[in-house]
Amino acid sequence: MTRHNIPLGKILGIQIGLDYSWFVIFALLTWMLASSYYPDEFKHWSPLMYWMTGAATAIMLFVSVLLHELGHSVVALRYRIPVRSITLFLFGGVAQIGAEPPSAVAEFLIAIAGPLVSLALAAFFYAAQSPISGVEPLLGLAKYLAYINTALVLFNLMPGYPLDGGRVLRAVVWAITGNMSRSTLIAANVGRFFAFFLIFAGTWQIFSGNLGGGLWIALIGWFLDSAASAQIQQLALRGLLTGHRVSQAMSAHYAIIPEDLTLQQLVDELILDSGQRSFLVNRGDKTIGLITLHQIKEVPRREWATKRAAEVMLPFEQLTCTSPDAELWSALQKMDRNGVNQMPVVRAEHVVGMLSREDVITFLRTLQDFGTSTDTTTGR
Repeated sequence: MTRHNIPLGKILGIQIGLDYSWFVIFALLTWMLASSYYPDEFKHWSPLMYWMTGAATAIMLFVSVLLHELGHSVVALRYRIPVRSITLFLFGGVAQIGAEPPSAVAEFLIAIAGPLVSLALAAFFYAAQSPISGVEPLLGLAKYLAYINTALVLFNLMPGYPLDGGRVLRAVVWAITGNMSRSTLIAANVGRFFAFFLIFAGTWQIFSGNLGGGLWIALIGWFLDSAASAQIQQLALRGLLTGHRVSQAMSAHYAIIPEDLTLQQLVDELILDSGQRSFLVNRGDKTIGLITLHQIKEVPRREWATKRAAEVMLPFEQLTCTSPDAELWSALQKMDRNGVNQMPVVRAEHVVGMLSREDVITFLRTLQDFGTSTDTTTGR
């Protein structure tokens, strides 16, 4: 999880996290429910009951969102697609699925699973209202959750990527055209259309006097436009890198240090002078690990004079590596999936280079300077 997330534990091996922005929407939703919604629905409760029920409802809403995202994740896992994490944040929740689905059918089933879970929750809370009608706080909670889960289904099925409806649209277009990239581009552009519509509708609401509701609708539209635009940019990036190999972008010049070098020596003699951020650690002529600024910073400064590189490094067996003949786009995805900024490039168990995100960016600039006609075999 990133430093902006609070880890809550794991479900089915998936790390669940709470983004700090969640507390903003939790507070706002609790306030709205306690000061407006529940007083209008149940006029004789005490102020404490309004706030307690409002807070409980806000928490249960995000439990519903978590179950929605778990619906996507369970189906993805059935297709052996890794799910790195689920994060609850300002606009709801997002499951970080680590790879593209293998087929249009898989994409459709993964996309539709979340709305089906929300629909089942809406039906459950609707059916629960009759048995608990004598307990008003529980009745109020069930009524709101039945309503909001129905709203989640309808909103998420809007046919604009990255909403679930947009992913369903992508699956349908993919099945028709047989081209995943083209279907993604179509779904993302439809997503931008719906995002602009929401921004316009929200702005209209603001100027009509509904400041809070209009601002919220406009913010959702802005978020959708940002997500759809990012997907379009990713497609463009993939198009530029397709056909190119790791060997064309990697750096053949990489820093090697002996295993017995202390962290203090490493910082004083190499990092401060060269600005290098990662180092291969060798035992004789054999590479045994990698050490980065991240590992160094985790060691208390008072221990730098005695801690050796070999004690702090990430062992070679645990490193995320790639081959010089691997596709550059696949290597970049591998970096993203594993949360690393650089990878050793290995051939026949020997390191022949290092590939970093900066190397990929530099290679992209070269492609843009000279066009995309660079020889994909020799790199000339």
